[in-house]
Amino acid sequence: MKQYGLSAAERIKRKKDFELVYNKGYVLISPSKKLKAIYYAESQAEDPGVKTAYAVARKSGKAVWRNRIKRLMRESYRLNKSILTEPCNENKIKLLLVFASHTMNQTRNKKVKLNEVMPEVVELMKKVKDRLELK
Repeated sequence: MKQYGLSAAERIKRKKDFELVYNKGYVLISPSKKLKAIYYAESQAEDPGVKTAYAVARKSGKAVWRNRIKRLMRESYRLNKSILTEPCNENKIKLLLVFASHTMNQTRNKKVKLNEVMPEVVELMKKVKDRLELK
């Protein structure tokens, strides 16, 4: 896999995987409470690695704004994915991770830039990594 790419194999697509994350996963909230990460980890998996998805609730804002937030979260993850992919592959952990907006909405955050979203995503990724190493 490419170091900075984000292939289809690295995305959560199956309904079963989404249900696993939302029903049995753990929720982490970024320090500024703008974003949250919901994750589910499976140790000793036969296909280790990280799969991600990005979600923004409809009531957060109009479609154009929601899609921009998802693009920014995806780009932030893509540029920093080695934080999670390397430890997961070494320890044979399958990680399902959903990034979602928490308090971010269109009325409060009209124009959102990458430098506002990336530190939040990186912080959430580090929190997930710390949690995984404790288990």
